[in-house]
Formats: sequence, structure tokens, C-alpha cells
Amino acid sequence: MAKSFPHYHVNVFYSQEDGGWIAAVPDLQNCSAFGESPEEALRELDTAVGLWLECWMQTHDAPPPVRYQAPPVPIAG
Repeated sequence: MAKSFPHYHVNVFYSQEDGGWIAAVPDLQNCSAFGESPEEALRELDTAVGLWLECWMQTHDAPPPVRYQAPPVPIAG
């Protein structure tokens, strides 16, 4: 039976310095991915999160808790 993992928040942003899109999971230290588009960065991040959690679970009984909460976005009106 596959393990169940929490749904972590993902930040996606354009990096002029890197010339592409970065997708990162704030709750998973140093877990991020790069892509030429936001979609590509998210696809790459899916692989990175899987590998990150696989390594984590080798020495822990449970995945890291979800702690990050994105700041509220004001509603235009």
C-alpha cells in the first residue's frame, strides 16, 4: 500500500537571475526545481518532492508536517 503524504504549498516564480521559472516547497528544506515554463518547473518539482520524501522517510517515521501558510491575497474591489 502506498504511503499517504500531506499536500504541501508550492511557490512558483520567475527568476531573472536564472532565466527561468522556479517551483519550491517551503516546508521541504531546499526542495525546488527549475523549468523554462511554470508547467515545466512544476513537473520537475513533482520528481524532486518524490525523491526528497523518499530520502526523508529513510530516517523518519512520518513526513514533515505542513506548516507554511501563504499570506492572504487582497481582493480587488
